[in-house]
Amino acid sequence: MSVHILIPTPLRRFTADEREVVVEAGTVDEALAELVERHPKLKPHLFGDDGQVRSFVNVFVNDDNIRHGDGGGTPVGEGDTVSIIPSIAGGAVADAETEGEGGTEAETEPDATPAWGEDNPVAPLAHLPELEAGELRRYSRHLIMPEVGTRGQRRLKASKVLMVGTGGLGSPLGLYLAAAGVGKLGLVDFDVVDESNLHRQVLFSDADVGRPKTEAAAERLHGINPHIELVPHDTRLDSGNALDLFADYDLVVDGTDNFPTRYLVNDACVLSGKPNVYGSIFRFEGQVSVFWGEQGPCYRCLFPEPPPPGLVPSCAEGGVLGVLPGIIGELQANEVIKLLIGAGEPLLGRLLLFDALRMRFRELKLQKDPNCPVCSENPTQTELIDYQEFCGMGEEPILDLEGWEIEVEELERLRADGDVTLLDVRSPEEYQIARIEDSRLIPLHELADRLGELDTAERLVVYCHHGPRSLRATQLLREMGYEAVNLAGGINAWSERIDPAVPRY
Repeated sequence: MSVHILIPTPLRRFTADEREVVVEAGTVDEALAELVERHPKLKPHLFGDDGQVRSFVNVFVNDDNIRHGDGGGTPVGEGDTVSIIPSIAGGAVADAETEGEGGTEAETEPDATPAWGEDNPVAPLAHLPELEAGELRRYSRHLIMPEVGTRGQRRLKASKVLMVGTGGLGSPLGLYLAAAGVGKLGLVDFDVVDESNLHRQVLFSDADVGRPKTEAAAERLHGINPHIELVPHDTRLDSGNALDLFADYDLVVDGTDNFPTRYLVNDACVLSGKPNVYGSIFRFEGQVSVFWGEQGPCYRCLFPEPPPPGLVPSCAEGGVLGVLPGIIGELQANEVIKLLIGAGEPLLGRLLLFDALRMRFRELKLQKDPNCPVCSENPTQTELIDYQEFCGMGEEPILDLEGWEIEVEELERLRADGDVTLLDVRSPEEYQIARIEDSRLIPLHELADRLGELDTAERLVVYCHHGPRSLRATQLLREMGYEAVNLAGGINAWSERIDPAVPRY
């Protein structure tokens, strides 16, 4: 029976850097015996003097730990995977370079050629800058890794990365790319820091509320690493400036939160030949991939068209677990660094899915679409387009709002006359945070099925958080014969201008 034994990183120095060893065995004991016969130096690290697997080593067959089952007598079959899982301290170990025979891999081969070889398509070797004394100290834990070494660190120093978005995903991206020593880091954002950002956008503090995000981010990242160049681009990315912005960078990281910008980033990357390190988040779930039209599929190969406006809620409407962008952003940063130093296997042609509630990862294979309009051999789109229109957002849902909206001051007068019914179309969770007194809750996604609960003789004032969802609800209600108007600015405007006792969120 051919059994695959996976060798963890701490033990690979005893297997000549083999990551996987295939043996013929019928039980775990037979498999491990064959393993240590081939690689004798492994034996004292796996077995004690009594011949038993050492207490700090666990052995799994596929997903099951055998320690509490049949132990070494556990049968294995064709294609089974045996994983050796030792305990790992995770910190510095004194005199680690002297442990074992022959020293560590880093000592014997500090500048091993990366997996992509000398010709890295992202960061070529030519004209790499030298590392200064302070950088040698700062990046020492990188330099002793054979996959990075001085050559990889110099590649990082020579590289130029453009981050689109400095919010939830951009925060961990910026922190770790700056700390890693990416030489030039461009920051694209046009927003200002809001208090509601702070639970997930860890680049910012209370003192930054109201400041431009690019300004606050650049200041924080300079404090993280003064050796790098930070270039704020305090502007909205659009079809008119994207190609010019991308031209000065080796790689683009997508930290956006809306479909028009996401499709714009993808298409501009394809047209400029840049890798696009993609990440997205919603509530408890995230996605990560590397899209690169010259090397594999692009975002359009996976999602040729966006969903209709309003079908997929934004994070502002649906929420997001504060730690989730940290996890996804760090995975993106990991892909960026791998691409720049030319090590490992990037997520090209693979989509990584993460479920924080179940704490599970899944990986899906992606295929390049031979008919992709932007990255195929015969593209039908060879320039940037109007992405607001492409995503169905080129026009407001209602062109003429006269008679369709009222201001919060008018609502206050109507409520005083008792001649109005307030309809809240937010989620139940938002309703628990704050609500206007005496309002009825029917979430927007339930409204079409619950119209019968409303009286066509009533005068309805519809509200949500800021206005867009209630505007869609108002349009539906008026089409069905109801007398309805939208509250401009939503409950947020009501709290700001009428009743400060209503919490803002």
